[in-house]
Amino acid sequence: MIRLLAGLFTLALMALLGLAVLLFTAIDTKPLVERGETVSTDAIDQARKLLLANDPRRLREGEERSALIPATLLDEGVNYVATQLLHGRGALSLQEKSAEIRLSLPLPGTPGYLNLRATVPEAAGEPRIAALSVGDVPIPAVFAEQTLDLALTSLGYGQQWRMARAAVRELAFDPARGMVDVRYAWDPALLDSARAAALDPADVDRIREAQAAFATLLEGKQRGDRVTLAEVLAPLMSGNGQGREQRRAALLVLASSLAGGNLAAIVPEAASWPRPQRVAITLRGRHDSAQHFVVSAALAAWAGEPVATAIGLYKELEDARRGSGFSFADLAADRAGTRFGELVAADAARLDEVLAGTPGDADLLPPLDGLPEFLPEAEFRRRYGGPGEPAYEKVADEIERRLSALALYR
Repeated sequence: MIRLLAGLFTLALMALLGLAVLLFTAIDTKPLVERGETVSTDAIDQARKLLLANDPRRLREGEERSALIPATLLDEGVNYVATQLLHGRGALSLQEKSAEIRLSLPLPGTPGYLNLRATVPEAAGEPRIAALSVGDVPIPAVFAEQTLDLALTSLGYGQQWRMARAAVRELAFDPARGMVDVRYAWDPALLDSARAAALDPADVDRIREAQAAFATLLEGKQRGDRVTLAEVLAPLMSGNGQGREQRRAALLVLASSLAGGNLAAIVPEAASWPRPQRVAITLRGRHDSAQHFVVSAALAAWAGEPVATAIGLYKELEDARRGSGFSFADLAADRAGTRFGELVAADAARLDEVLAGTPGDADLLPPLDGLPEFLPEAEFRRRYGGPGEPAYEKVADEIERRLSALALYR
């Protein structure tokens, strides 16, 4: 028996040593993927069109559909997931009859990186990993599949990953057009599963509490009454030891209300909850500024700054093309909301200080004087070119300067 235990111990020790050697040889001094964490307005536009073309509310159970997905959208999606969940960077590129996914993950406390390459071939049925390497070390495909499933399960997305894979009927790549063709069978449980991944039961409880608090706060108000954002934001987000998660819930409730949406579309249970009175919430006297601020704050707190910034800019560019015109004033409200949402996500101490001091609208958003508005696309392009152009960046820098002058964002 002693010999058996000694043998098992030796085998376990050798396995651990082998794993340590494997990891050591797989560590690189430079990242395989070097890029920013930004999300482009093109990706927002592509995602919006893709969702409109594959609206789950119009799909029947078991119905098979094909979706053409731009590779650039998947590339930015891989990088977004790598940034938000793994604190690294990612990329996707198409090859002949396959796609390659690359990840670079920094190793905490070291100057090294884990660089991963995975090849996914086109095929009928569930997508599979054909090849995986960590640094220069190849990993058997079977082990790679098991490791991926284990990693996603540990992050809380195992069930969603398995359901999504099972829905895929065929995967094809077209490098010439830069498109990925996915044929899938719709399963309504996918939507419920995705919602459950985004909001766990504790989140739903916090959102219900925030909705009840918001409804109580507006008791006695008449429909259409004007209420400043500071009047509702501070009470919903301060006191009672509220932390990051409860504040995120409050922002989601406010964003749903200000956007004119139905909270039940996100949280089905909300259909039976008390509904706050419909009032006109304003920021510096403007209802649109309150909308831009709160929606951007909720996006930044829940999805991260890159998504909030990209959606805010995308909305203004769309307004220039088809709406009321590009507005730097709206962009300022977007940026203020985004920075507020970042403070919520970071559970920043200065947010507690400002909320405890009975803030007013001027503490949330700087003056908007002199920021051009209502610019049709032709006029906007003539005067400012677009994001990245000197004239545009001059105004964008002025917005950031005004924001940084406020104690909350300094």
